[in-house]
Amino acid sequence: MTEPTQDFYSLASYDYELPEELIAQAPAEKRDASRLLKLDKNTGQTAHLQFAQAADLLQPGDLMVVNDTKVTPVRLFGKKETGGKVEALIIDYRPVAQAGPGEPFACECLVKASKRPKPGSRLLFDKGLKAKVLKAEDRICLLEFTCPTEPGAVLDDIAAIPLPPYIRRDGDAPPCNDRERYQTTYARHKGAVAAPTAGLHFTPELLDFIQAKGVEFVRITLHVGYGTFMPVRVDDVRKHKMHSEFYEISPEAAQAINHAKDQGRRVVAVGTTSVRTLEYSSKKEGRVVAGSGMCDLFIMPGFRFNIVDALITNFHLPQSTLLMLVSALAGRENILAAYQEAVAEKYRFFSYGDAMFIE
Repeated sequence: MTEPTQDFYSLASYDYELPEELIAQAPAEKRDASRLLKLDKNTGQTAHLQFAQAADLLQPGDLMVVNDTKVTPVRLFGKKETGGKVEALIIDYRPVAQAGPGEPFACECLVKASKRPKPGSRLLFDKGLKAKVLKAEDRICLLEFTCPTEPGAVLDDIAAIPLPPYIRRDGDAPPCNDRERYQTTYARHKGAVAAPTAGLHFTPELLDFIQAKGVEFVRITLHVGYGTFMPVRVDDVRKHKMHSEFYEISPEAAQAINHAKDQGRRVVAVGTTSVRTLEYSSKKEGRVVAGSGMCDLFIMPGFRFNIVDALITNFHLPQSTLLMLVSALAGRENILAAYQEAVAEKYRFFSYGDAMFIE
């Protein structure tokens, strides 16, 4: 790949105009009824389809990789011991999963309150869930929780699904069941605070049809963290620090992916989280390595892809690391031109919006 010019490192190079009314506040009535913009990454040519037609773009022998993380209810509403309202968003679910009834567990949380709670103060939630503030830095606090019963079950009962900040729920009846629709149909492993949104478009029937066509289906896991919504705050994007997220790739998945590459078959990633996981796990050997760990890979133009040949993805925020990732795969000019076309055609953007197929 040609070495990128200085413009590729400028944050302003990843901006585009998006009318607010194109930010989707609810998904399509049926998952695979959303629209699909096909982009040829080599020529920049586009085509406009329905998502159900994604099956027509997949070929027998392709290997499709999905992220089977499950979005967990982690948005808590409670009060300070002194009486003021407080909201806490748990951004690392693993301590919750590892704690038993009555066992204390500490989690990093985003905390909203009229006045930031100080270390040592206590927060009260429903079902006997309590928290003590251990550290408080900006909006992120380290909270030590205690719960008389199983913590995960309590969160499932009292916490809300953490929606992205651009999806507004102002107290009126929501336009959809977010617990169901902000979740892929193949979600399996709890731990994400955001959905791998490209997968939201797949119905079980569409997946069955794709596999019957001869497309291999492989699951990996990356627990999407709150860092996916964190803006890039540096003008030179090379200075941006990615938030780490837990991933896991089974030996069976790694073997299937490497076998496909050895045979010259296409690897089609569903979502940028799948891309980052695959490329992170292969960055040393050039082959996917089974295992688990923390992924902090930042993909921008100039990156050399070892594994991913094609990508199904949603439309991403201006100046975001995700927009830089798809620009690395398809070329910044191709991506920005396709986005401009999508705006003109009134595609719906972001998590509950429409999708792209980049090949």
